[in-house]
Amino acid sequence: MVRTPKKKISKKVTDLRTRLWPDLSPDDLWHRNVYDGFTSVPRTMPLIMNIIDDLAPGSKRTSMTYLALWGQAFDEMYVSLQNADELAFHSGYTGQRAVRSWKERMRELAKLGFIRIAAGTAGEFSHAVILNPHFAIRRLHAAGTPGLTAAAYNALVERGIAIGAEDMNVALPEERQEEAEAAK
Repeated sequence: MVRTPKKKISKKVTDLRTRLWPDLSPDDLWHRNVYDGFTSVPRTMPLIMNIIDDLAPGSKRTSMTYLALWGQAFDEMYVSLQNADELAFHSGYTGQRAVRSWKERMRELAKLGFIRIAAGTAGEFSHAVILNPHFAIRRLHAAGTPGLTAAAYNALVERGIAIGAEDMNVALPEERQEEAEAAK
């Protein structure tokens, strides 16, 4: 597979953007290398969020809780949960039941394998780590989890291939461990 260098792709996109919007100043755009306050997200995030909502019981917006966590994380994928009120608000929950609703969504994300939660000074919800969402969805697919449709999973696989998301193809950590143990 021959890949086009990123600089070449970037130039093509920049040239197209300039032709479509000749009056647009680059200063009007948000750029992660210029401004602080960013984190990287998978380019498959819209599909991941749709899958999370499809898997959540009822009509709960669990994906917004996931996205709010992602917005708090850096490369370590760790999130301090010390301020549950703030995290609930960032997830879209307000009012008397905000933190309770947020905790329900957090439990669901943990149950589905998207995050892990650890207790600490703030109680049951003190720390969280965000797991690779592609691995989580692959595991859910392999388990035949109700709510994960073939169409949604296939769309994720297609997009993963299109963007070169190798984590859609590599062995899962537990598969690598089994292979290593079998090789002993």
